[in-house]
Amino acid sequence: MVEQHGRRVVVIGAGIGGLTAAALLAHRGDSVLVLDQAIVPGGCASTFKRRGFIFDVGATQVAGLEPGGIHHRIFEELNIEPPAATQIDPACAVYLPGEMEPINVWRDPQRWKTERQRQFPGSEPFWQLMADLFRYSWAFQSRDPVLPPRNLWDITQLAKAVRPDTLLTLPHTFTTVGQVLRWYGLGNDRRLKTFLDMQLKLYSQVDADQTALLYAATALAVSQSPHGLFHLQGSMQTLSDRLVESLERDGSRLLMRHTVEQVHTEGQRATAVTIRNQKTGEVWTEPADHVVANVTVQNLVKLLGDAAPSGYRDRVEKLPPSSGAFVIYLGVKQDALPENCPPHLQFLYDYAGPIAENNSLFVSVSKPGDGRAPAGHATIVASSFTDPKIWWNCSTEDYQQRKQEYTNQAIDRLSQYFHLTPETIVHQEAATPRTFAHYTGRSEGIVGGIGQRIPTFGPFGFATRTPVRSLWLVGDSTHPGEGTAGVSYSALTVVRQIEQQG
Repeated sequence: MVEQHGRRVVVIGAGIGGLTAAALLAHRGDSVLVLDQAIVPGGCASTFKRRGFIFDVGATQVAGLEPGGIHHRIFEELNIEPPAATQIDPACAVYLPGEMEPINVWRDPQRWKTERQRQFPGSEPFWQLMADLFRYSWAFQSRDPVLPPRNLWDITQLAKAVRPDTLLTLPHTFTTVGQVLRWYGLGNDRRLKTFLDMQLKLYSQVDADQTALLYAATALAVSQSPHGLFHLQGSMQTLSDRLVESLERDGSRLLMRHTVEQVHTEGQRATAVTIRNQKTGEVWTEPADHVVANVTVQNLVKLLGDAAPSGYRDRVEKLPPSSGAFVIYLGVKQDALPENCPPHLQFLYDYAGPIAENNSLFVSVSKPGDGRAPAGHATIVASSFTDPKIWWNCSTEDYQQRKQEYTNQAIDRLSQYFHLTPETIVHQEAATPRTFAHYTGRSEGIVGGIGQRIPTFGPFGFATRTPVRSLWLVGDSTHPGEGTAGVSYSALTVVRQIEQQG
């Protein structure tokens, strides 16, 4: 067990960002208490079980497990074994409307280059620019800059990460993907634009015309070797299980079914939190030297209440609307899957309907023996973006009707690829923003962060260092954004900042 010193840290939320921060702080000697209102840890990267099937709630793939990747670095520091995982190849098979052949996003860079040249003739200058920007940006990010900086120490860490090639990215700081497509004469390439819109929205929440170019360069290239995406053996839950084992080994505590109702401040410094035990109703105030909030920035403002700085509150209130998710979970017989089914697919709705909204379905399929389904069966998890407000501003009857309409249309679209019948579907259920709000506590059930537009990405986004001293923000509202790798990086940044502040 690690010898602990006097610093008391309360972590709100046991998502991957919160667990990573907690495990690192505990391993470095802090006394850490982690609180979460859910039944199991993991947040949007947790799982649930039904009739022998294990379903990944939201996140279904992991980046950063390769040597030097953020998860690999963190597991090495914690001295714990990373979860068993296999590389995903192709990272995604993307089906454009009306097309029977997918665009395969291969892990091998040369194979992916050949694929995109065949699929999008004349687009290679665009892809080469993206590859260059990714190379410069990735090297910069690997040197652990603090973005956006909020004090002299942050600025110093940022400056230390800059190299001459980093400066080559500066001219593109205020550029979107859509602008670059037009520069290269590709603005009217409908297939390329549709493909980019589909892929980018998975990571940035917005389409190519709105996505910051420097963010897109990483999002579109991280699935290629020597990086890549990984499929965890067992379920996504194994990632949070490893982190929980580490923090408990190092003498810290995790309390599930405990809701943090308020963050207390004195003189613009976080000093304590009010906690409610959901099972007993007991309420108490827990003092803290530091509070780490693994919540949305919208949730953070609510937790602060009247203590939220007015400028911070105003900025949050002026954010563009965030997305929610509609997810359908299917447990099926193996013969519902076509032969050689890729592990991840993406379909665009190619007809009008309640779920369409120029929307896509991102589909994850389990593999035989990966622990998610009984022998001879598989899981299919398909998610699409949706406006959270339409699920809240309605009657119970309208809500149930909309949920059924979305379910029917999703199964209809999936049935164009999978063999889905009453005989092959063993289990079926769906989740809406209301479901995510109930189980994760995220404001309105929003998912995926705040969108990687120019005003909200990287140097212009929300900092891990909040305006309230000793109150820190981790998760997908902060740099570098969504995904288990992104939120883990924000957690590492907070840990470094806490150690510097003392």
